Amino acid sequence: MARFLPVAPFDCVVFGATGDLTMRKLLPALYDRFRDRQFSPTSRIIAVARTAMETEEYRAKAEAALRQFVTPASLDAETLQGFLALIRYQTVDALSDEGWAALVAILKERPEQVRPFYLATSPELYGPICQKLARHGGLHPLSRVVLEKPIGHDLASARAINNAVGEVMPESQIFRIDHYLGKETVQNLLALRFANPIFERLWHADMIDHVQITVAETVGVEGRGGYYDRSGALRDMVQNHMLQLLCLLAMESPISLDADAVRDEKLKVLRALRRVEPHEVNSFTVRGQYTAGAANGHPVPGYLADIGGTERSLTETFVALKVQVNSWRWAGVPFYLRTGKRLPRKVSEIVIQFRTPPFSIFPREQHDLQPNRLLIRLQPEEGMRLEMMTKEPGPGGLHLRPTGLDISFEKTFGIRYPDAYERLLMDVVRGNTTLFMRRDEVEAAWGWVEPLLETWAERPEGPRPYVAGSWGPTAAIAMIERDGRTWYESED
Repeated sequence: MARFLPVAPFDCVVFGATGDLTMRKLLPALYDRFRDRQFSPTSRIIAVARTAMETEEYRAKAEAALRQFVTPASLDAETLQGFLALIRYQTVDALSDEGWAALVAILKERPEQVRPFYLATSPELYGPICQKLARHGGLHPLSRVVLEKPIGHDLASARAINNAVGEVMPESQIFRIDHYLGKETVQNLLALRFANPIFERLWHADMIDHVQITVAETVGVEGRGGYYDRSGALRDMVQNHMLQLLCLLAMESPISLDADAVRDEKLKVLRALRRVEPHEVNSFTVRGQYTAGAANGHPVPGYLADIGGTERSLTETFVALKVQVNSWRWAGVPFYLRTGKRLPRKVSEIVIQFRTPPFSIFPREQHDLQPNRLLIRLQPEEGMRLEMMTKEPGPGGLHLRPTGLDISFEKTFGIRYPDAYERLLMDVVRGNTTLFMRRDEVEAAWGWVEPLLETWAERPEGPRPYVAGSWGPTAAIAMIERDGRTWYESED
């Protein structure tokens, strides 16, 4: 049985309340937590945006979003109406003084409530919003501010945002959210490694040959062309999601599950990442951009058409990296990362490939010998699979074949696993920062990524083309095969 521990009553203020993130993720996540009675009807959701609108009009928009994005089996009329009754709407202009006094007046009706401020806005508004909250008296000791990624577009802008928010909020009340860290499988990495000695004893360079992390999407930029063309795959996925996954895989055991103990160990990994020098960029990195092709059996346009038909763009929609961690545990073990849009399947998975035996008594020409692998699936179905060699059943002699031991979390535990935003929002209310990035983590990640961006910017050739529906440029395959390895492609 899943246990949903109740949280204290709160006033959740969502800036950018008319945006896609709020409608598609935040409101459905809050609805599901309300449905499971994790918070009480004394809590409030205060929707904030620039658009002039009455509360009833916003509630109608919220209801439409819930009907679209919440599983139909989870919707019932009584719960839905009870949830919508928690919502109030307030018009506020983040860059002027319009609406702030009215918003703060609403908050002061219940001064004892926990106050999460979720900034589902562009990063340029993070500082101004927090400064306005402080100036108008909207902050108190139970306030928390949630910052969506990206935190800036480079190291300097990340520091500027952190400085502006940090002027009015202590670090303990700043929650830099990465929804990947709220996924059940990602959290299970800690349990897998540090609650199971059988794996921790194998988790080092003597036993592991290499690690692969793949985050593949079948969609294109999906209406985000303006944002994406200023960002690209390295900023959008690697600097946050993928480096956080790498940290959890490579970190040493923290002294406890205290938030700063965990984040201290992740920071050590980021600081141990070997910098890719300019002369190594072509050997350790591959960037690509999709061209017209097919997705799910249907023709799709290329990236340039998706962003409005420009003649040329140097923005990468695919990136593959060979990353090395300079530590005793991981010396000599490469971490191969790849992520991209318009790839053949939507999948996020980690592959831990163990070393092959130094000697085998089974002739290779007679047996399909494969190395042991631990597959950790983040999506579409969260779970783990341990691949090993076993004898084929039957009296026909000794023949080996790869076999997997599977754990599907949802099937094993017989429950619907909460969405990552559901878990993270409740952690914000509790004040638990374990699954959120600390300022020094964000800046260390930018410090490693930024030299790659600078080197790419100096090279006129731009990203390599790849056909939509393929696994990226052939150079990404060549990068890993130069090391005598190959990308793992699951069959399902």
